[in-house]
Amino acid sequence: MKITFFGLTLSSSWGNGHATPYRAILRALHRLGHRLTFYERDVPYYARHRDLPQCDFCALNLYSSWDAVRPQALAEAAESDVVVTASYVPEGARIAAAVLSLSTPLRVFYDLDTPITLNRLADGDLDYLRASQLPAFDLVLSWTGGLALQSLQRDFNVKLARPLFGCVDPDVYHPVAPAAELRSELSYMGTYAADRQSKLESMFLQPARLRPAASFLLAGSLYPPEWQWPANVRRFEHISPADHAALYCSSRLTLNLTRAEMAASGYCPSPRFFEAAACGAPIVTDWFRGLNTFFEPGQELLLANDAAGVLDALSRSDAELLRIARRARQRTLDEHTGHQRALAMLAAFDAARTSTPHNLEAA
Repeated sequence: MKITFFGLTLSSSWGNGHATPYRAILRALHRLGHRLTFYERDVPYYARHRDLPQCDFCALNLYSSWDAVRPQALAEAAESDVVVTASYVPEGARIAAAVLSLSTPLRVFYDLDTPITLNRLADGDLDYLRASQLPAFDLVLSWTGGLALQSLQRDFNVKLARPLFGCVDPDVYHPVAPAAELRSELSYMGTYAADRQSKLESMFLQPARLRPAASFLLAGSLYPPEWQWPANVRRFEHISPADHAALYCSSRLTLNLTRAEMAASGYCPSPRFFEAAACGAPIVTDWFRGLNTFFEPGQELLLANDAAGVLDALSRSDAELLRIARRARQRTLDEHTGHQRALAMLAAFDAARTSTPHNLEAA
């Protein structure tokens, strides 16, 4: 099968959570024998931070503008079995309009930011999607389940909506030797987001202040330059995926925080869950509805909602944290790899070819 993607970025994981799950799924699709093309807008901030040195699992096309690549891209899309456009693609609404004019391929929208997209569409059309386009797609794949899937059917009249959650490539994320420069009691990897700020304050910065002798590490971009960080917090603007495993394996415990809009929808696991678990790192996380469908709290990860909860997790013995991490790693390898998500994507394609309108399968 030939599949053409129009996505935010495959070449750079800087400042976004799209690149690494795209890579995991596309590598798996390639191994399953499918022919893949990925179109990515060539923007300066990703060009400066490219961490995919070569792409041997798909044809990666970087383009300067939609007008510049439109004839080539549409010709390739018309010859494809499936065309996938996605959230946050620059000029994505124009691309979607062109893709939806094609009659031959299966036309799919993959939203890696579903609750955010749906909330923004309530105020008007977006650069990457118009509300009127959603019912025209043969299939909408959603990064989150729960309320987001219900809203796609009830409020946006989609033909078929299926969840396609985050995932991990275990060939990239696996246990490695710790790195001295990345050792910490608690690590957190995440780009700055205003609606995550209160959780970052209560579940990362406050524990760091309360444990001044412990080492804390934060990796992520776009944080306000005027912020004053606790002295025991080391900051990395960006850590390449090639070094993610070393970061996780150098952390006694790693923290997951969920954006407010995602948590409100529920069923919204970050790929960091699966990446950290695949590396064997113990995880402490905030709660969202549906979390227990991915991991069992208390057995495969620890829950917290404030500084006291995080400090309690840090007080667990190394042996207990190791047992929790081992269970989470096995669950991830069994259920949450790029291979499993690729199979789910292909099953959704098959369902879309035969579905009747409003056939919704929610998490």
